Amino acid sequence: MADTPRRHGRAAVLVLLAVLIAAAGAGYALLSKNFHAPGPAAAAVDLKVTPGESTRSALASLAGLGALSHPREVELYLRLHRLSPRLEIGTYEIPAHASPADIIRMFEEGRVVLDQITVVPGVTFADFRRELDASTDIAHTLRGKSNAAVMAALGHPGQDPEGRFFPDTYFFAPGTSDLTILRLAYDRMAAVLAKVWQQRSPGLPFDTPYQALILASIVEKETGVADERGRIAGVFVNRLRRGMRLQSDPTVIYGLGKRYDGTIHTRDLTTDTPYNSYTRSGLPPTPISLPSLESLLAAVRPDHTADLYFVATGKGGHHFSKTLAQHDAELRIYLERLRAQEQAAARRQAAGGAR
Repeated sequence: MADTPRRHGRAAVLVLLAVLIAAAGAGYALLSKNFHAPGPAAAAVDLKVTPGESTRSALASLAGLGALSHPREVELYLRLHRLSPRLEIGTYEIPAHASPADIIRMFEEGRVVLDQITVVPGVTFADFRRELDASTDIAHTLRGKSNAAVMAALGHPGQDPEGRFFPDTYFFAPGTSDLTILRLAYDRMAAVLAKVWQQRSPGLPFDTPYQALILASIVEKETGVADERGRIAGVFVNRLRRGMRLQSDPTVIYGLGKRYDGTIHTRDLTTDTPYNSYTRSGLPPTPISLPSLESLLAAVRPDHTADLYFVATGKGGHHFSKTLAQHDAELRIYLERLRAQEQAAARRQAAGGAR
């Protein structure tokens, strides 16, 4: 009988232990259930993760945004499962009613929303740099540096940057450096140009991919009509073969730089610069823009025609001519149409002022 109190004590301990185990099991089951249950957010929310931010602070931010109900429970679940998700710098777009499990999976997969910058065909390298400098999502390492310094940083000292960067939309994580984006665009143009050069027609009046790049940059600036690119390139190729000057207005404008006031004057056509294709023969010394793939292809596979001239129609395209007489006639038509448009605009403006 003396062992009875001891047996009762052991039984009590076992009962207590069983209760604790059951409670722990129930607690764990509830923790797991909540971890996989839909979250409270009725709409998607954006979580911006900054450098050095911890999982705890990110979870607290999500709770503040209404996307998590019990961030401490999520922390406990992660500790019990020895999970330590790595946070990428950037913005996570958390869907409506995302569960904690969904959110942690997004962290583990690094599903940040990428930023982007679009480089439009026909812009200059200076335009590209201004776009980069204006972005608040890029780490700026090149602001204020000369083009020569930029090319040296890219590993291509001594190269002129114009035309060497492929125009496209580039996606990047916030905090990506401007140097990284420029390297992507440079390498892309180098790869595209090398591939295009392998597709060139025989007998072109130039010998290097870089010369093709120069011609493509002029074609890009001469027309916005896709179907005309090959024919425009054909005109320039024909003129190069005959030793004729290209007489391309966009090269004159590029040579004027900041002196260009929006109109090409007669004095501009006769004032010599390295880019004035009215005063100098052959291709200009560098590209004058960042050309598209289509213009690159046109430069190496120009249309085979006898055209030597073209003039704007005033309706978005160009009229092509084989002789100077034909060209002069079309030019007179274009100038007459232009004067008529200017007179009509002046009359409308006068009528509006009279009211």
